[in-house]
Amino acid sequence: MLALMAADLIVLVHALFIAFVVLGGLLTLRWPHTVWVHLPVAAYGAGIELIGWTCPLTPLENALRRAAGGVGYRGGFIEHYLIPLIYPAGLTPRVQLVLGLLVLAVNVLVYGFVALRRRGRRAGD
Repeated sequence: MLALMAADLIVLVHALFIAFVVLGGLLTLRWPHTVWVHLPVAAYGAGIELIGWTCPLTPLENALRRAAGGVGYRGGFIEHYLIPLIYPAGLTPRVQLVLGLLVLAVNVLVYGFVALRRRGRRAGD
């Protein structure tokens, strides 16, 4: 039971990590120093997709599920909403490449906006 709960927690952490990779640059609009945390995390997240690495959270989750006897979800929130986002059906190397490029594009746009906003503030000083 505890291992299954831990596996569910890992899925939640995994989803939050993905959200931070994709959208964390938006935090720099409010807290500019978060850039020093977000940039390496975004690079790592994009690298996982672009190079085809395995995120260490995936084997950890699988090990916890095996430790729990291989029992899967039965109609819970995590099964229906988070798992399909993290492990979508039809995930191929080409789809992973597109996802990695999408992560890079979103972050380039966000950081471009942040840079323009800062430049505008400096010009107004």
